[in-house]
This record gives sequence, C-alpha cells and structure tokens, in this order.
Amino acid sequence: MSELNKIFMTDQDRSAIENILNFSQDTGLNIKGGRIRRTSSRFCLGVEHGDYNGTELFGVGTDGFIWLAYKTNETEQVRLFSGNFPDEGVIEFKLSDVPEPQSEVIAETWARFPWGVDYILRREGIVLTQGIDAIVYGDIPGGGMSRSASLTLNLILSLLDANKIEIEDGFKIVDLAQAVENDYIGAPCGRLDQIMILFARQDMGVHYNPKTGLLNYVPLGAGAVDFRLVILDTGTERPGLEKSTYKIRRAECEELVGRIRQAGFEISCLADIKGQSLYKKILDQFYNSYPDLCDRMTYIFKAQQRFYEMLEAWKKGDIETVGSIFRADGLGLRDEYKISGAELETMCDIARQVPGVLGERMLGGGDKGACGALVRTDKVETLKKAVEIEYPRRHPEYSDKYDVHTCNMVDGVTLFNDVL
Repeated sequence: MSELNKIFMTDQDRSAIENILNFSQDTGLNIKGGRIRRTSSRFCLGVEHGDYNGTELFGVGTDGFIWLAYKTNETEQVRLFSGNFPDEGVIEFKLSDVPEPQSEVIAETWARFPWGVDYILRREGIVLTQGIDAIVYGDIPGGGMSRSASLTLNLILSLLDANKIEIEDGFKIVDLAQAVENDYIGAPCGRLDQIMILFARQDMGVHYNPKTGLLNYVPLGAGAVDFRLVILDTGTERPGLEKSTYKIRRAECEELVGRIRQAGFEISCLADIKGQSLYKKILDQFYNSYPDLCDRMTYIFKAQQRFYEMLEAWKKGDIETVGSIFRADGLGLRDEYKISGAELETMCDIARQVPGVLGERMLGGGDKGACGALVRTDKVETLKKAVEIEYPRRHPEYSDKYDVHTCNMVDGVTLFNDVL
C-alpha cells in the first residue's frame, strides 16, 4: 500500500482548502506548513452487506472527500476542529488519555473517532507520542458513502505520519480502522468500506476475495456506454451502524449460521452456501421455523451468483448488464434482506422510471441515507429534474435537504504537500 502524492488540485480541493484556512484562522489552530491528506468515499457495486457474510467485494472510490490538514505541535496534545461539526468546537485531548470504549461520553460526538484511533493504536502496541493540530472538512454526501471509514482511515494515516511510524501492510491499516469502529465505537461494520477506500485507484474497480486475501484492480472494459455514478441523497439523518438495522441484520445472519452449523452443515459464513443443492437443503430444513433469517440467506446466495456475472460484464464494458444487476441487488436488499427504508425506496422508484437510468439501489448500512444509480451521461439532468419534481412531493419534510451528486472514480488516498 502506497500513498499518492499529488501536485495538482481540483476546484473541489481548492474550495475545501480555502474553508480549512478560514477555520484555522477562526480557531487559532496552527496548520501552516503542514500536510493535507484527502480520503475518498466509496460506491459499492457488490456485494452490499456481503463483507460480514464472507462474500467477495467490488467497488470504486468516489469523489466525495474528507480533507484533514495537520501539523505536529511538539506536544502530547491532539487538537482538532471539524468544519462539519463547528458547534463542538476544538476537540483537545492528551495522547493515551481518552474515554473508555463504548462509554456514554463518546456516543454523541465526532471526537469518538480520534479518541478511538489513539485507543486502538495503543492497544495494538503502536504508541503515539507526537500530537497534532488539525482541521477536518468533508463533503461526502449523506449515509451510504462511508464517511466514518474515510475519516477513520485519514486519522490513522495522518497520526502515524506525524509520529513517523510506517505500516506498509495496507490490510493492517484496514484492520485498525475496523477495530476503531467495532471495538471502540461499537459499530459492527465489516471491512468493505475500508478496503474500497484505502485501495481505490482512479478509473479502476477494486475486487477483493476474502478467502484468498487477494485484491485486484479491474479496469472497465472498452466500449462501455458513457455513464455516470449518481448519488441520490434523501436528506435523512442516518444513525451510526451501532444504532441501526444494520446491527440487527448482522446479528440475524450470525444467528442463522450458528443454527446451520449446529445442524451439521460445515459452513463458517453465509457466503459458504454457494451450490444450489446445499442452498435448497438448508432452505427446506430451516424456512418454516426461521423464514426471515432464510430470506437474508437467500439475498446473499443470489447476490453471490449475480456478483460473478456483474464482474464479467464490467470487464467487458457491458455497463447495461452491470446496471441491471445493480437494480436486481437493490430489489433483493428491499425484499429479502429487508434493510432499506421509505425515503430510499422513493428515490429508487423515481430513478427506475427515468429512461437511461441503468440501475439503482440503496447504499450502505440501510434505513436512511443515500441511494446510488448508474446513469447514461446524457440522462443525468433528466434524472435530477425527476427527483426535483417528485421527491419533495412525496417527502415534503426533506424538501430542502435532499440532493443529487454525480461522481467520478478516484484514488482513495491522496497526500498534498506544500499547499498550506
């Protein structure tokens, strides 16, 4: 794993840096001469909710970002300000002196992320001694684009850099980031978000196989129709994974795996159920007693079959097939996995009626947040107009909060030097 040092910036970067410099002036945090690390969002093409069920994963980095400007301060104090949560002011703490994991004090503050990074690094024998002054700013759309994973990765990489600690193994960084959310915050996330962001490369798909531990970059095949990834932000506030249906669904899948194993089937996760014969045997034995749990299994079973078809279509540049599989996956998340929400499905319903939308579904943990769509480039404005007309009519309480974003496929981690 290597970070990319870029000497060029986009207008998006320049605007973010201007905001950061204003925040620096307002707060008195000294970042002049420091570095800026930019981490991306992600767009999962498959399998959503597959990581904790053991499936292969495929997705891309997208250009909603978190920027973290930081400079060592020659003390053991960490001082941070978030431009997205200005009311919380400057977060300040001494290294190795943070609240206990999953304690009441961390529940409602963004400071749980830097606290968690310090705690997990120390637990793993990586002791930080050099504090930083830092300002965080992000423009990642609402839930479903992995803001928490992007922030956690950025904090880990930046604090390690400030302390001149090098960890070459990218998957070690992934494990640390997951532990911050799992063990410190209490959010039962898998590894999909961290892998898709940390390893993302511009205009490439990232394919990860957990069984082999191998990660491959997959370019989109030649001849694909001109299309865009579009984010349909419902404007809803999504709770953390520790407070959402995500946690329930993960527990349900683990419960079913336990029951299947007790019945003598040799599986370690739902992804191990691949063959039609094994799937039917388990379904016949368990469906009458546990219909909802078996529905979750059915989603994972079908999604894995769709996954390989989608991957081959991507390699061939057959984006129409990729889109149709993306749509089928969304219907499975709605009807079988049962983890979508009313506003999410409204966005999907609107998109599905627009000619040129190749596929659409909810993104991320579920319940609230954002949907994604694969859209022919010449139909993006048509989709925006359809959403503008219909979504406020059906959800007037979010009429001033929803948004539509078009995305590019980008590098997951970029380091800017000499810009502050």
